[in-house]
Amino acid sequence: MSEIELGAEASQETEDENYFISMTDMMVGMLFLFIIMLMMFALNFRKGDEDAERIRNCLQAVVNENAALSADVNTKIASVQQTIRGPIEALQVAADQRQKLLTDIKSQLEAQGIQQVEIDEQNAVVRLSERAIRFDPNKSDLDAAARENVARIARVLEPIIQRYSACQDAAADRCAGHRGAVLETVFLEGHTDSTGVPDPVQRDRNNWQLSTERATNTYREILADQPELRQFRNRRGEQILSVAGYSSTRPIAAVDDRNSWARNRRIDLRFVMDAETKYGIDDIRAIKTLNDEIRQQIERMAQLNQEGTSRCR
Repeated sequence: MSEIELGAEASQETEDENYFISMTDMMVGMLFLFIIMLMMFALNFRKGDEDAERIRNCLQAVVNENAALSADVNTKIASVQQTIRGPIEALQVAADQRQKLLTDIKSQLEAQGIQQVEIDEQNAVVRLSERAIRFDPNKSDLDAAARENVARIARVLEPIIQRYSACQDAAADRCAGHRGAVLETVFLEGHTDSTGVPDPVQRDRNNWQLSTERATNTYREILADQPELRQFRNRRGEQILSVAGYSSTRPIAAVDDRNSWARNRRIDLRFVMDAETKYGIDDIRAIKTLNDEIRQQIERMAQLNQEGTSRCR
């Protein structure tokens, strides 16, 4: 089972396929080059010449060995492709699901009156502007307007998280049996700006606590409005909704722009998908072994051609 936060994008499968195709093209090119070389040698001698016959036989043996190596390499490449095809398809499904999830949340939040929602597709983050959930400096409490917006956010999250959850209870065997890409975690991430008390050590300590409190207070308010969110579980039977605090370590506005500091006092929603794949460490080791063997055989083909040129003259 593999948990992923899909930063890799939909072109990965094509890139992997092109990688193996290019390796095959290179080997075929080497083989044809040697065949041309064989023809050139043969043309330099008369048919009845014993030396020419010896050269032709020598070069033919080298070509045959090249062909055997090439066939073996092609078999290994096919094995690698077969091994990774399933995981790549699972990752693609998870990427597509995540893209749809982010698009749905943005449109539904805007329909609820939560405007200026930002989507960070690369990091799977829905960013709620300070207009949605505003925090005063050194404060983690939600005011009345923020609580109203959090309730709207909760009403949007509830059906979407339900749709992408593995199950709705803590029975781990039922959760693990779910097929397809599902949510692993939805982090409610709290953030601060870089200001605070003059002492940098105390300021850092305060901001870490403050960012976590902002996430926790938002989490509690969401559950107060939609308590059903506690029921939704990932594939391991764990609650999906969780919290994290990042202090001022992930600013989205310039730290020296006083008018933009409020943007950094925010809540982000980060969606982590879990692709359905049994691709594990043993598969990775097997692919690495095959890749090393392929590389060695390609090097052997190059060495064989070089030695054959000298030996068959």
